[in-house]
Amino acid sequence: MRRTPALIVGGGLAGAATAIGLARAGLPHLLVERSRETGDAICGGFLSWRTLETLAALGIDPDRLNPQRVTRARIFAGNRCAEADLPHPAVSVTRDRLDTVMLAEAARLGTAIERGVTVREIDGTTVRLADGTTMATDTLFLASGKHDVRGAARPEEARGADPTLGIRVRIVPSPTLARSLASCIELHLFDRGYAGLALQEDGTANLCMAVHRSRLQAAGSPAQLLEALGREMPMLGEWVALIDPKASIDAIANVPYGWRQRTGVDAVFRLGDQAGVIPSLAGEGMGIALASGVAAATAYTGGGPDAASAWQVAFARRLARPIGIAGIVRHIAESERAAWLLPVMRPTLIQIIANATRLGLS
Repeated sequence: MRRTPALIVGGGLAGAATAIGLARAGLPHLLVERSRETGDAICGGFLSWRTLETLAALGIDPDRLNPQRVTRARIFAGNRCAEADLPHPAVSVTRDRLDTVMLAEAARLGTAIERGVTVREIDGTTVRLADGTTMATDTLFLASGKHDVRGAARPEEARGADPTLGIRVRIVPSPTLARSLASCIELHLFDRGYAGLALQEDGTANLCMAVHRSRLQAAGSPAQLLEALGREMPMLGEWVALIDPKASIDAIANVPYGWRQRTGVDAVFRLGDQAGVIPSLAGEGMGIALASGVAAATAYTGGGPDAASAWQVAFARRLARPIGIAGIVRHIAESERAAWLLPVMRPTLIQIIANATRLGLS
């Protein structure tokens, strides 16, 4: 059996932010990540103004991620459109780029990182790896993102009767993308789902969708769903037409939007999507992941393993407002009412909603 004082399971944003905090405090820890190479996770890639503040506090210059700023949002429903300035400039970036920069900073500060290590099961603060090795730790930081681990899985009922799937496809760089999406993000609303589009630092556009299983099943497949939506929504159809027929379409099932971990367990910090899952149309998922890592590292530095239980409850309270408001907005966005309400959505209201779905400062 191997032992480590603090074990971080997952090398995504929450895990990397935790590692940076523990490394700065000079506390021994180990981070394990199942992927051998950093990839591009299924993610909208939107970093809000609040998230940029968190990154700056972690020593990450946003210009290293993408020097271009996102300043406007366009929302489409049916043949209607609303547009508004964002409250503050934001950034769009690939997860490949962001995760690479974050882990490099953690390693620079002294974090021990082991890659290609898959955690199969968790029992308290003991984990069993895919190769049969058992690791024991005084404190466990669970940062496995949307992927559950046996023994610490989120409840099945959190998925709902008609679960949501995340779908992502990349659109290759083109002059059309560069002109139309410069400084802007788009959100396309439709029955039982929505799609977001943003231009990233490498010139590609990240088209991400959250769609209920029933809508996907009615279409037949992710590719057929994209084709159907392109026919129904001409503005989205312009982007669907630019998708390479050979482009891979990535998907993840059963995303429990609206769920929060409201109770705490001694010596276990649940981070990121393992702490709470905000509907992706809010654009605050990455912000929550980073903020959870920062807050958990601070709590552990000040109180050790005993701080975990109270921290989890307090962090759930911080998540209540943004996740709750985002859930209400999502419910409206996925219904027929969206097309009728869009004309009355003034820029000020869009900005109010954008601010209300940010995670408040601790």
